[in-house]
Amino acid sequence: MNRIYFDNAATTALDKEVLDAMLPYMTGKFGNPSSIYSYGRESRLAIENARKTVAKLLNAHPGEIFFTSGGTESNNTAIGAAIRDLGCRHIITSPIEHHAVLHTVEHFDHEEVVTTSYVNLYSNGHVNLVDLEEQLSSHKERCLVTLMHANNEIGNILDINAVGNLCKQHNAIFHSDCVQTVGHYPLDLRKIPVHFISAAGHKFHGPKGIGILYVNDNIRIKPFILGGGQERNMRAGTENLYGIVGFAKALEIAMGNFEKESAYIQSLKTYMIEQLRKHIKGVQFNGDQEGRCLYTVLSVAFPKTERSEMILFSLDMNNICASGGSACSSGADVGSHVIRALNNDPNRVTVRFSFSKHNTKEEVDQVIEKLKELI
Repeated sequence: MNRIYFDNAATTALDKEVLDAMLPYMTGKFGNPSSIYSYGRESRLAIENARKTVAKLLNAHPGEIFFTSGGTESNNTAIGAAIRDLGCRHIITSPIEHHAVLHTVEHFDHEEVVTTSYVNLYSNGHVNLVDLEEQLSSHKERCLVTLMHANNEIGNILDINAVGNLCKQHNAIFHSDCVQTVGHYPLDLRKIPVHFISAAGHKFHGPKGIGILYVNDNIRIKPFILGGGQERNMRAGTENLYGIVGFAKALEIAMGNFEKESAYIQSLKTYMIEQLRKHIKGVQFNGDQEGRCLYTVLSVAFPKTERSEMILFSLDMNNICASGGSACSSGADVGSHVIRALNNDPNRVTVRFSFSKHNTKEEVDQVIEKLKELI
């Protein structure tokens, strides 16, 4: 049986067109973007054109886009800058954020630089906006609100505009980890009241090791890596030239085909939900799977049995790639902090299936057949 890859929320395959756009900068056009001769200027131009492309696709200003090594660096940078440069002394986040946010917030809390609180969640995993507003009202010091646009494990989508408007009313800084939504949904950063967003190229068929941090023009932050003055003095170090070119190309392709591809991927997810309900007794779903949820992610809770406890291992043995939670913590088998925060039902085993444009209905059928055997 061919390998079935249902873990696209962890990473995606690089598009051939993206690779083709990157290759010239790995071979002939290798000049250092900071060099003054034509070779270097050619590289510099490629970076600035990529920045303009990304800004245009997100409806931001090119000066608001900073290239980073990925979502984790962008999250760390935004949270650090909000504390150091923007005077935030209290952070409001949620217990189901990615560890790139949670561990960063915990770090600053341990250093006693800030205090932290966690917003209440509804049983379906959505953020309780009434509680968020009450927390914002109760703090005299400036707050940073850091809430992800879409959860990487259960797929729930935040009402980012509502949260942004609450932050505006309370003079709070708003950072949103958009790693699962940039490249999957059209975002209009002129209209969304947000100060920072993070994104990563490898989540939408771009290369790994490249991401962006959007920093709204209305705020001023200090450099986050010191040295050579790259990225308009904000992030020193020779730029990841071919990564940057690849990021822009991948975003361009993703947004150009958004309507068609999102409808196709949603149809696979809907089909899998139907087939699971039909064939697996007692199956449930985590989060708001048929409501405000990513079309790419399906979090399934199987009844716990001796056989289903080994489900991920068994799927792997059968050449099916899926995950228990976030790829970033799969090495540490402590179970998922997201699922723990939501239902923590010891009688269920969670598997996250996540889809891309390369998946097919036949693959869903094959996975359902295997699951019937395994459970």
